[in-house]
Amino acid sequence: MASQRGESAATAAAPVKKRKGLDKSHYLYIAVIVAVVLGALVGLIFPEVGKSLKPLGDGFIKLIKMMIAPVIFCTIVLGIGSIAKAATVGKVGGLALGYFIVMSTFALAIGLVVGNLIHPGEGLKLAPYDPNKKAATDSTVDFLLGIIPGDIPVLPTLLAAILVGFALQKMGPQGTPILKAIGHGQALVFRILIMVMWLAPVGAFGAIAAVVGATGVQAIISMATLMVAFYITCAVFIVVILGGLLQVVSGVNIFRLMRYLGREYLLIFSTSSSEAALPRLIAKMEHLGVSKPVVGVTVPTGYSFNLDGTAIYLTMASLFVANAMGTPLDLGAQISLLVFMIIASKGAAGVTGAGLATLAAGLQAHRPELLGGVGMIVGIDRFMSEARALTNFTGNAVATVLIGTWVKEIDGGQVERVLSGAEPFDEQTMIAGHTGHEAAVQPAGQAAQPVPVNA
Repeated sequence: MASQRGESAATAAAPVKKRKGLDKSHYLYIAVIVAVVLGALVGLIFPEVGKSLKPLGDGFIKLIKMMIAPVIFCTIVLGIGSIAKAATVGKVGGLALGYFIVMSTFALAIGLVVGNLIHPGEGLKLAPYDPNKKAATDSTVDFLLGIIPGDIPVLPTLLAAILVGFALQKMGPQGTPILKAIGHGQALVFRILIMVMWLAPVGAFGAIAAVVGATGVQAIISMATLMVAFYITCAVFIVVILGGLLQVVSGVNIFRLMRYLGREYLLIFSTSSSEAALPRLIAKMEHLGVSKPVVGVTVPTGYSFNLDGTAIYLTMASLFVANAMGTPLDLGAQISLLVFMIIASKGAAGVTGAGLATLAAGLQAHRPELLGGVGMIVGIDRFMSEARALTNFTGNAVATVLIGTWVKEIDGGQVERVLSGAEPFDEQTMIAGHTGHEAAVQPAGQAAQPVPVNA
């Protein structure tokens, strides 16, 4: 009886867990899927009606264009500051940054190679975007589109951001308040971008309906080809490139590491963002046997500078748009686009819509007439976001193990015990020890200092 009363009391004292509802991002994801399907149906069944819905896609693209310059400016300025801070950590920071730049460039190049092999979007021959050409719309549509502010040139913004970033770096402690203010500005810009992305279903519906109405079923085939090719490219990059490098350098099997990170993959797949798993990755890499200083530098920095999936997406999507508009990029234009994306992709981390804004920025800077084709990408961007996020996350997990091996700050015995299941990960420890987006880096003889994250 006493034990029963004790159990009853314990049950009464235990907090009742409320069932969490569906995350808001899931509603957006579902809405985009529905909008794409409805847009395709309208375009196929009522082609003329579909073509008349083009202003919906144009309006959404104008909103994205409006955000390009603020996104690029804030992220590049803060990115340069993050490079300086990571480099001051010493050998680990310098090695991590060098690795991230090489791998991101390699991923961008792979996207270009695959895009040139499959020629996504070829044969659609959509009308090029001309900002000076008046569409045959009524005055109400012209008025509503005219409310949206015009875009700011990208290349001058990029140059200004680089100059400001290095100037603040030279200012030292005096520049810290300005960097903090720009950081707050970046948070505001990303908040506005998230608000804009809630209009993605409307933009996707109009853009897909107009494209399918003009080109028929060929548009659907072209978009499906791009998505399948992108997923296959990401899978090959993870298994062959990252897996091969991990096996050669650290002797760790990529599939064993991915099984260890299984819960994180489910979390990322459900949110379409690798940012959601950042605290867990920090905790799991430390549990795996990589030293805290290496994890504390590599993981947060990698979340801003090691975006392999995003890099593949940017180049493949750019080639898709160029082919769809009937003006494929020559080798020189592809190389210049590659250089721009190496810099601009550093600002495409963690926020829904940032990758789309970076894609639009690259096209606007190199071939403004191709900007209208971004409307097609809006419709399938959400379908590609999971592969982007999973590839980014895997790249950062592999990078942590590699850098720990190179600087001899990893316990090989612990790695084997953890991956074999002999020492399972303690969820309670993770919750208690890592609740934010910062990791403590503690060099010998110094107090722990947080490493800022530009995400």
